[in-house]
Amino acid sequence: MSDSSEYTHKNLDAVDDIAAKHGFSEIGEVRFATGDLDAEQTGFSHHRLKPNARQGFGHKHDDAEEIYVVIAGSGRVKLDDDVVELTNLDAIRVSPGVTRAFEGGDDGMEFLAFGERHEGDGEIVPNWWTD
Repeated sequence: MSDSSEYTHKNLDAVDDIAAKHGFSEIGEVRFATGDLDAEQTGFSHHRLKPNARQGFGHKHDDAEEIYVVIAGSGRVKLDDDVVELTNLDAIRVSPGVTRAFEGGDDGMEFLAFGERHEGDGEIVPNWWTD
C-alpha cells in the first residue's frame, strides 16, 4: 500500500472480505474499501457473487445515492419491485430509499459500488428477495 497526503493505493484483494467474516462466503466476497483507501467523502466497495448466488439480504439508504458497475460476469439486481438484468460494464444508479439486492448469473458477477459517504446511513432488510 502506498500512502501520501494526496493519494492512497491499495489492491482490492488485500481488503478484508466482510462476507467471510459474517458467514456469507458461500455467496461470494464483499470488500468495503473506503477506510483502506482513506476516503473521507466517497464510499466504495467491491463485490464478487458466485454463480447463481443471491445476496443474503437487501439494503437501502436514507441519504446515499449509489452507482454500481458490473466489471465481470452477469446477473440481476432487484430494486424495490423491479428486477433488472445486468451484464459486463452495465452501470446502474440507485436513489436513496430504494431497497436493493444482487444475484449472480451462471458465471457469477463482479461489481463495484460508489457513492457519497454518509456515515451510518444504511439499513439491512433481512429475507427481502425471496421467490
